[in-house]
Amino acid sequence: MPFEESSAPANDDDEGCPKCGHTETDVGTISTTGGGLSKMFDIQNNHFQVVSCLNCGYSELYRDTGSAGSDIVDVFLG
Repeated sequence: MPFEESSAPANDDDEGCPKCGHTETDVGTISTTGGGLSKMFDIQNNHFQVVSCLNCGYSELYRDTGSAGSDIVDVFLG
C-alpha cells in the first residue's frame, strides 16, 4: 500500500496529533518478522499500518487487520 496523505480540515471532534495537535497525517505500512522460524528464514508475517503526523513526525503502529486506512487515522486523531 503506497503512502496516503490525509489533509481533512479539523473540526470540533478532531483532537489532532497526541503530541502537537496537528491534523495532517501520512499513512504507510511496514512488515516485520516474528520470532522463531519466521525470524530464521526472514519471513515477514507481521503487517502494521503506520500513522505519522506531518508536522512533528510522531508515529503510531496499528496491526493491519485489513480495515480501511481512514479508520486508523480516526483513531490516531481522536
